[in-house]
Amino acid sequence: MSLTPLKRVARVSYGLAQPPLQTDGGIPIIRATNIFRGRIVSDGLISASINDLPLDRAPLLSAGEILVVRSGAYTGDSAIITDVWAGSAPGYDLRVTPTRADPRYLAWALLGDHVKQQVDLAKSRAAQPHLNAEELAEVLVYLPEAALQSEVANFLDIETTRIDTLIEKKQEVIELLEGRRVAVTVDAVGNPEWARVKLTLLARLGSGHTPSRERSDWWDNPTIPWVTTADIAQMRGDRLEFIEKSKLSISKLGLANSAAELHPAGTVVLSRTASVGFSAIVARPMATSQDFATWTCGLKLRPRFLLLCLRAMRSELLGRLAMGSTHKTIYMPDIEGIRIPLPLLEEQDRVVREVWVRLRPIDAAITAVERQIDLLREHRQALITAAVTGQLNVSKAAA
Repeated sequence: MSLTPLKRVARVSYGLAQPPLQTDGGIPIIRATNIFRGRIVSDGLISASINDLPLDRAPLLSAGEILVVRSGAYTGDSAIITDVWAGSAPGYDLRVTPTRADPRYLAWALLGDHVKQQVDLAKSRAAQPHLNAEELAEVLVYLPEAALQSEVANFLDIETTRIDTLIEKKQEVIELLEGRRVAVTVDAVGNPEWARVKLTLLARLGSGHTPSRERSDWWDNPTIPWVTTADIAQMRGDRLEFIEKSKLSISKLGLANSAAELHPAGTVVLSRTASVGFSAIVARPMATSQDFATWTCGLKLRPRFLLLCLRAMRSELLGRLAMGSTHKTIYMPDIEGIRIPLPLLEEQDRVVREVWVRLRPIDAAITAVERQIDLLREHRQALITAAVTGQLNVSKAAA
């Protein structure tokens, strides 16, 4: 099995320089967001009229072609165009048209670790992760004889489908556990005997801001934790109550020269743009971007109880308050109208204690299943790499 530059076995070209926005047409446009671990996914798929597509520069895709993500966090990820997606339009990404290799084998070869390492080296040379057609054409791939290419492709088609099915079943388990988690929280704060009180009467409402990027001196020596959309990842799943640190920081000078403010420890933050409805409590004084609403609780409201209320209300916040078809936003006038149940402080403390006693085993189970999924994905990747580099005898492995 020899190493061969991709350009010797395939033609590497560009997709659309500027894909059209979604129109009323029926031609699907396969973008980077639709490329995931060797497969095309339909989530977020857009389409365009054939009259809006510059087919002279980027013809429609044929079965057997491979799309490779050209820029962004997932640069180098790729997927083959199956019969289902033939006739779609390429997005901004790179297209690989096999000329002297089994298309299915080549698609798997491009997902191997040896290719990923070469792509990582190429994309690291740009200020932002980016891969051009000339660089991809020079990538070395292992190329066995034609019969073995087909055998490897058949083996990986079967084995990765089996692994993906296991992953899907485990993800269904996680969805069930997360549903149970929500039910526990909603039930705990849903006592109909408690009066519902306007939240702004119980806590000081605030928000945040981003200091001007045009003033570089406002960003020098950033020491103040600054909660932004980059921190929403740690809020997802609701397993974390307190944010101990943020991914980004701002400087004292930037804070002083913007509408941002330093919120005290115990302030509850709620994401109100992009990924809407996620919440947490800051464990120490922190500022936030304008993407968050904040509440600093008064004497009649515990932050941990408020956090449970906001999490129980997420579906209501998304369904009733979030506006916008592409990027949801909860506007401040709507946030000002939020009401929450208000038991006595002793009852709030009891509810919080009992809820977390019930949530912790659920969270432990979710964490365990997530780890199983991670291991399955690691095995899947190792299997692909071993098969396309000749380290695995697929005939024996399939027997």
